[in-house]
Amino acid sequence: ENLRRKRKKGTINDQEKVMRYLQMIKDENKRMHAQVENVLRISKLEKNEIDLPKERIELHDIVEDAITHVSLIVESRGGYINTNFNAQKSSILGNELHLTNVLVNMLDNAIKYTDGVPKIDVYTENVKNSIVLKIVDQGIGMSKAVQKRIFEKFYREHTGDIHNVKGHGLGLAYVKRILDDHDA
Repeated sequence: ENLRRKRKKGTINDQEKVMRYLQMIKDENKRMHAQVENVLRISKLEKNEIDLPKERIELHDIVEDAITHVSLIVESRGGYINTNFNAQKSSILGNELHLTNVLVNMLDNAIKYTDGVPKIDVYTENVKNSIVLKIVDQGIGMSKAVQKRIFEKFYREHTGDIHNVKGHGLGLAYVKRILDDHDA
């Protein structure tokens, strides 16, 4: 009887986990389709052909949303993402979809480029009339030469076994372009 209850409980937990993974796959699939659109938008943004629509949004909500996109990956590697929201004023004028994608890209990089357990801290603070957002990880780091090139489209570092990490070198080019559009 106890064994049957344990099995049943395990099945329920497994089903919940499966449903969580399925939802994550659906969400990521939608996000990847949106990323294709984003690449096209970057091209238009670079030609100054479009201006992203912006509205009043809460940066802390955007950060929390981005964290949910990567939470299963972080959990599966035994890591954490801590938020340290010290900004009293976190309302900004921005494009919710694109800023969420920017933060997911940044968190995804922090996870991908960490050899061991991903340990990530996200900080916000108000400085004068601005809000500062910092993402601090304990990843492998990069040389000064690489730092100068990370925002170039299709740029990927070619040293060591960095190419074990999947990607197309568009993530940070996209991040920079969107933040430029937000005057950030």
